[in-house]
Amino acid sequence: MARHLITSALPYINGIKHLGNMVGSMLPADVYSRYLRQRGHDVLYICATDEHGTPAELAAKEQGLPVDEFCAQAHDAQKAVYDGFALAFDYFGRSSSPENRDITQHFARKLNENGFIEERAIRQVYSPTDGRFLPDRYVEGTCPHCGYDRARGDQCENCTRVLDPTDLINPRSAISGSTDLEVRETKHLFLLQSKLQHEVEAWVSRHEADWPQLASSIARKWLNEGLHDRAITRDLDWGVPVPADTWPELAAEGKVFYVWFDAPIEYIGATKEWADQDPENRDWKSWWYEADDTVRYTEFMAKDNVPFHTVMFPATELGVREPWKKVDYVKAFNWLTYYGGKFSTSQKRGVFTDQALDILPADYWRYFLIANAPESDDSSFTWEHFTATVNKDLADTLGNFVNRVLSFSRKRFGDDVPAGGEPGEAETKLGEEIATLLADYESHMESLQFRKAAAALRALWSAGNSYLEEKAPWLEIKTDKDGAALTLRTAMNLIHLYSVVSEPFIPSTAAKMRTAFSLPDDTATWISETEARSLTAVPAGTPFTVPPVLFAKLTDEDLESYKERFGGEPAE
Repeated sequence: MARHLITSALPYINGIKHLGNMVGSMLPADVYSRYLRQRGHDVLYICATDEHGTPAELAAKEQGLPVDEFCAQAHDAQKAVYDGFALAFDYFGRSSSPENRDITQHFARKLNENGFIEERAIRQVYSPTDGRFLPDRYVEGTCPHCGYDRARGDQCENCTRVLDPTDLINPRSAISGSTDLEVRETKHLFLLQSKLQHEVEAWVSRHEADWPQLASSIARKWLNEGLHDRAITRDLDWGVPVPADTWPELAAEGKVFYVWFDAPIEYIGATKEWADQDPENRDWKSWWYEADDTVRYTEFMAKDNVPFHTVMFPATELGVREPWKKVDYVKAFNWLTYYGGKFSTSQKRGVFTDQALDILPADYWRYFLIANAPESDDSSFTWEHFTATVNKDLADTLGNFVNRVLSFSRKRFGDDVPAGGEPGEAETKLGEEIATLLADYESHMESLQFRKAAAALRALWSAGNSYLEEKAPWLEIKTDKDGAALTLRTAMNLIHLYSVVSEPFIPSTAAKMRTAFSLPDDTATWISETEARSLTAVPAGTPFTVPPVLFAKLTDEDLESYKERFGGEPAE
C-alpha cells in the first residue's frame, strides 16, 4: 500500500476558528486520512498552529499576555476544539517549535548559498506614535482594488489580492490606530522568486492537470502575472530569527522571517516534532527527503492559501537545491459563507467551532459540512439548510433506520440477532445495490470528491430504508416469522456495514453502531465487494444492544433559537 502524507493549512493562532476554516482544510483532510487508513494505507496526517507574525503579537497584546504565553494557551485551546471534532491528526504541532526554527534557518542558508536571497534596502512604513516599523499586518486601510476599508497591508480579506502596506489608501497603525505614518528606509531579505519563475512554471505544468481546476487556475494566474521578489523578513519581536552566522547585522537588529516563509516549512518541522517524540521508531526524513517515489503528498486548503502552496513554497523548495518532497495533489476549496456573507475571524461573523460543539455533537457538523463542502463554488451556511439536512439525512435516514431495526428485533426476537431463513431475491438484489453504491462511494473518496462521496454514503443509508419498507417486517412477522427474522438480520448487517464505511464522516456515531453488536473478532477495517453482496458479517445469535438515539431531530424552536443567537443573515 502507498504511503500518504497529508497536511492541512495551518490555522492561525489568534483565536478559535470558524466553520469555514474547518471545512476548508482540516475536516476534509481528516475524512480523507481516516478513509485511507481504513483501506490499509500508511498515513501521516500533520498539522500545527501557525504562531508567528502580526496576528499573534496583536492578539497577545489585546489579552495583555507575553506572546509566547499567549501562543501556548491558544494552541491548547485550538487543539481541544479539534479533539472535540475528532480530528485524528498524527501530530498537531507548533510553528514556534525548535524543529521549525532549525529547518527554516537551514532553508534560508541554502537559498542564500544558491543565490536566491538578497539583502535589500527598502522603504517601509514607520509609526512615530508606536516607535517602530510596522510589518504588513500592522498597517490597515482601504484596498485600492475593491475599496474594502479594513484591508491589511499584506492581503485584502475581501478580494484576496496580495498587497504591500504602501498600496493602502488612508493607512493607519493596527496597534494604535494612528494615521501619523512615515516611510523610512530599512533592510530586509528578499527571496528572488523571479529567478525561479521558469522552474516553478515547469513544476506546475507537470502537476496542474491533476489538480482541481480551482487550484490550477490560481497557480497559473500567479505565474502568468510573473513572480516577484518578496521580502521574507519582518521587524517583529516574535518569529524565527534570522541566523546570526549568515546575516549578523540583520540578526542584531532583531529581524525575523516572514510568517509565510516559515509557516509552510512547519509541515516539515511538525513531522520532525512527531518523530522526535519516538526517534527509535519514527523517521521524519523518509516522509520528506528523497521521498518522491515512495510518498504521495496531498495538501488541503481554502483558495486564499493556494498561491502560497502552489507557487511560493514550491519556489522555496526548488531553490534550496535539495530533494525535499513537493506536493502531488492540492485539494483547494472555495469559501463557506454565512447566509451569503463571509465568515470572518477578525469580525466574529458566523458560527465558530467551539460554539458549534456547545450546540450539538461533532458528527452533526462533520456530516453537514462535508456534504455541503464548497468544492466547485462557494457554499452558503444557513440554519434552515443545516436543520433540514440533520433531520432528513442523519435523524430520519440513518438514525431512524438503526433504531427501528434494533428496537423491533429486540421486542420480537430478544437480545440476539435472529436467524430466519435463507436469503432470497430481495436480499440478492439488495446485495448487488449495496456493492454498486459502495464502489461509487470508494471512487469518490479516492478522487477527493467529498460532496459526491457524501451523496453516495447517503444513498447507502437510503438503500437500507428502501429494503426495510419493501420487506415490512412489522407486517411480515404476522405470516412469516422466519422471513421477518431474515429481514431484520439482513438489516442488522447493513447497520454493521454502515458503521464501517461511515467512520470517516461520523466517527463517534459509527463507533456506537459498531459496538451495538458483540462481535469479539470484529477487526474489519473496510467492507469488500463480496462482503457487501453477502451481508453476513453479523451472524445469527450475536448479542446486541439498542444504542441511545443517534441523532435528535431539530425542532422549529431549535431553529429559531439558533437564528436568534447567531443571526439569520450576515452582519453588515
